[in-house]
Amino acid sequence: MANENLEVKEGVAVESTEIDAASREYVYENRRYVGMKETIWYVVYDMCQSFNIDGFSDRFVTNILQIDLDLQTVVRVFNGFWDVVNDLFTAGIVEKTRTRWGKFKPYLVALGIPGTLGTCFYWLMPLIFKGKGAKDMGKFWTYFILAIVREGAGTFRAISRTGMLATITPHPQDRTRLITVAEFFSGLLGEKLPQQITTVLLDLIGNKVISLSYTSTFVFMGNFTSIISGVASLIFCVMTRERVMQSIETPSVMQGIKSILNNKPILLLTLSETLSNFSVGGSINDYYIDVLNFASMTLVAGIPGAIINPFSFSWVPWFRRRFSTKALYLLGTKSQSLLDIPVFLIGMIGGKHNGIYKKVLPMFFVMAIKEAIYMIFWGVRRVIPSEMYNESMDYCEWKNGYRTEAMTSVARDLTKKLASILNSALSLQIKKLIGYDITSYTSGGTQTDNTKMGLFAMATIIPTVTGLLGIIPILFYDLTGEKRERMYAELLKRREEASKIASSGDEEAMKKLAEEQTGVKKVKS
Repeated sequence: MANENLEVKEGVAVESTEIDAASREYVYENRRYVGMKETIWYVVYDMCQSFNIDGFSDRFVTNILQIDLDLQTVVRVFNGFWDVVNDLFTAGIVEKTRTRWGKFKPYLVALGIPGTLGTCFYWLMPLIFKGKGAKDMGKFWTYFILAIVREGAGTFRAISRTGMLATITPHPQDRTRLITVAEFFSGLLGEKLPQQITTVLLDLIGNKVISLSYTSTFVFMGNFTSIISGVASLIFCVMTRERVMQSIETPSVMQGIKSILNNKPILLLTLSETLSNFSVGGSINDYYIDVLNFASMTLVAGIPGAIINPFSFSWVPWFRRRFSTKALYLLGTKSQSLLDIPVFLIGMIGGKHNGIYKKVLPMFFVMAIKEAIYMIFWGVRRVIPSEMYNESMDYCEWKNGYRTEAMTSVARDLTKKLASILNSALSLQIKKLIGYDITSYTSGGTQTDNTKMGLFAMATIIPTVTGLLGIIPILFYDLTGEKRERMYAELLKRREEASKIASSGDEEAMKKLAEEQTGVKKVKS
């Protein structure tokens, strides 16, 4: 493949370190490949990823569907290992896919309707198994099988979604613009509105202000959000396009493995996320509901932060100019954990029985201050990690001549999921250890003081302490500055040349291009 910045030495292509001014300018041009209509639907699609009540899934399974904690542990452990296994063959299938519609789009479109129907059935289970006990085997096996099927289909959709968003535009500036616009408007237009509405309804029901039941609330909100987000997501997947050209020949399994092992950025990101996922903890919703008896705390304490939230995206360029990529990654991903340390220390003033953590008003001020500080870095959190992952995909293409989004996505998720299996199982067993009563919520009972203190610790200090090791790998991340500029200067030229060859219809040139994409070995600094 022609490349002005590659020199041949002893049969091996070696990049030069020079970047001409025109190439540098091209990297930072405000080029737009994605039009207004598609951008709007991209924003809608991004909103759909959070337009749900999945934040209450644990409470739904534990307190509404009422699956025994030990049986839940069995499902989570088995499903976690199944997730790891199906990831491997799913990635192989997706990686080999080449169609006129693209590499990822066919799976997103084909699984849109079945995925939505499966999610609706999940939220309908309390009605189907009404009156069945926590250890009822019919209910357990249905939940178990549904979890496996949804996990298998979800893997295809997750891999394809990640790949689609990495290939929707070939230019880094255009992609950063899309991510920033989507994150800004998703927050502004209320992507989490269903979860907020559910939070208020749970408080109104718990305080007997309205006569709805917990079960009917979860069933309606779960199905409503599933249908709305499913239909909107399908529309986007049908009308969008993949614009980054894949290699003509599909990479072999060994090439896929090689592309992961020699991709330093993705290895460091994966290791960081894996160590962070060893964080063991519980849901903040459990603390708000079972300890403070105030599910809406997440809303009222979040008001100051909600005011700051939209402005945080406009601050991303300012942060970008003054901090390195790895510093911004740490600010975005670890700021909440670090803020949880003073939250825990303040909450424990007064001890287990009379601690501040049990009092609504003091904890409102503590949590409001925490959320306000955290939201300063919200734009960084939402933009930088996505940008780093997409850049690591481009790094794979730059270094190897082909892209392996599916294999890389699976490798990235594999170790994280193994850590999550352990985390999930431990969290449930810690709940059991602190004496959590799964029936008290619907029966009007309350948890013991030991349990309440345990829930507070699980929502604050425990996940913080157990997840801090994730900081270390990012300290070695170096795809920044001149190296990043050189990568994109070469990539953009290479893609332009490949596009011209593909459009020419010259079979000899296409054959030569295919050989170069999968056969040229490159040595990168």
